[in-house]
Amino acid sequence: MKKAVFLFLLTSCAFSLFAQKNKGNNKEAVSVVGKVLNQIDSLQVKDFFFEGLHEKIVMNYVDAALNFEKVIEIDPLNDAAMYELANLKFDQNNTTEAEGLIRNAVTVNPENEWYWILLADIYKKTNKIAQLVSVLEELSKIAPKKEAYYYDKANAFLILRKVDDAAKAYDEIEKKFGSSDELISARQRILMQQGKSGKLEEELTGLIASKPDELRNYIYLSEVLTQSGNREKAIEILNKAKSVSPSSAMVRLALADHYKALKQYENTFIELKVAFADPNLDIDEKVRIVLSFFPMFTEMKARAYANELASIMVRVHPNEAKAFAVQGDVLFQERKYEQAQESYKKALAINDQVYLIWEQLLRIEVSRGEFQQAVLDGNKALGIFPNQAALYLYTGIGYAQTRNYEKATSILKSALDLESEDNDVLLQIYSTLGDSYNALKKFKESDQAYTKALELDPSNSYVLNNYAYYLSLRGENLEEAEKMSKRSLEIDPDNASSEDTYAWILFRLKKYADAKKWIEKSLQGKTSNNATQQEHYGDILYLLGEKEKALEQWQNAKAQGSGSNKLEKKINEKKYID
Repeated sequence: MKKAVFLFLLTSCAFSLFAQKNKGNNKEAVSVVGKVLNQIDSLQVKDFFFEGLHEKIVMNYVDAALNFEKVIEIDPLNDAAMYELANLKFDQNNTTEAEGLIRNAVTVNPENEWYWILLADIYKKTNKIAQLVSVLEELSKIAPKKEAYYYDKANAFLILRKVDDAAKAYDEIEKKFGSSDELISARQRILMQQGKSGKLEEELTGLIASKPDELRNYIYLSEVLTQSGNREKAIEILNKAKSVSPSSAMVRLALADHYKALKQYENTFIELKVAFADPNLDIDEKVRIVLSFFPMFTEMKARAYANELASIMVRVHPNEAKAFAVQGDVLFQERKYEQAQESYKKALAINDQVYLIWEQLLRIEVSRGEFQQAVLDGNKALGIFPNQAALYLYTGIGYAQTRNYEKATSILKSALDLESEDNDVLLQIYSTLGDSYNALKKFKESDQAYTKALELDPSNSYVLNNYAYYLSLRGENLEEAEKMSKRSLEIDPDNASSEDTYAWILFRLKKYADAKKWIEKSLQGKTSNNATQQEHYGDILYLLGEKEKALEQWQNAKAQGSGSNKLEKKINEKKYID
């Protein structure tokens, strides 16, 4: 036997006939068809429902949803299953289906507070504020002692710019729950929105006179005065508050905002220093303030301010990783890398679960040439964050620079397996792979890595230079190597290393006169006169017939403590050896 049960839903969000007494409102009928369940149906409903709850607990949300759908298919009036399924849809950002389900649920069971709360959350997320008001009215009827619902309704009216309705809502709150500081502040905001700043100023002045220790009234009055264009008087009011409570971070921050607006940065900084010394001021607020100085770091004073505020922060909050991390960021921006490194390590000693601190630490270690330390810290970081390509990159660079090329290629290949979408990271991975494979004499793999790097950035001078140099050492594809080397110099002129590469390629192409010009240019550079350049210069001179000068350059290369394995033989035999 089946029977139809028709329930009606109002579009104004007073969703049940029980909740809506005004028969004159427009209605949109929503029918929920039910049936009389037999014993088998009832057992299946229970089984599917509890199975759905189990799958939800173990976070198998797809199967959970399937089970709740089966419950509704057997028992279309099962409001509990509708609610559970609506929650799952809402968590998946499927607000349309979630809304339909929970509207049906409140129609079937209009007295369930949790159903209305979910519907309110959906309307907040979808910005359906008019409908939200009606839902909050239902909630205040179901739970008349919960003050929050009344405040939410008043705030909804404010969002809708129904200021008079919001004022009436606050009147209702006072009638039901009495006066409070929160209610006074809310009514003050109403007066401001109604343009009654004069009345509000008078009211706040009276409150300050009657309650001189209540600092928030000073602050709010300063805001009212500022909006009325009287910032100087606002500062005067806040200074009165400061005389009442000299260490109040709240007052000091308000003053700092005013001084900043007036571009009185010294005064701003004075107020911020006192505020930062208050351990009760939220650490996140302090972090936000320090970071706000970063766009102004071209100015030395801004850097000094940020540095001192960060120093106060770590002194006041010695157990907060955020404090040391931000201090590290400030020092990093100032290029004080060693000090930044120390701050990041202190942050990680407190909390090693912040990925960005690890990445910044490794970046510093690699840039400072601390490659063995980068390997150690990189492996620690990967133990915590195994899915971050940048960590593999920096660790791989550490291995490559400590000549552990097998490990470098292995870890860099692992980075590629993560399929990072960060092209800068991918470029460095392929570039380092190219260097490492070349060192292992896996030339095919090296060439493939360099080619991949150049596909990502055809104008990367580092990759162009290294690829060209290694091709020239092997004597392969020299014409293409010359083009790449020349291109690297066009992108990064006056680079002594690139000039040396170009000279060496010209030498391999037997263009000795041109090679001499470029090697001499290289030796005039800031990073010149290394053993390899000196040896190359000797090779070029020898094949130009300047054998005595060639020997002199080979001896200079040897004096620097390095050079090729053939260098000693060249010196002993006084001739070029290919």
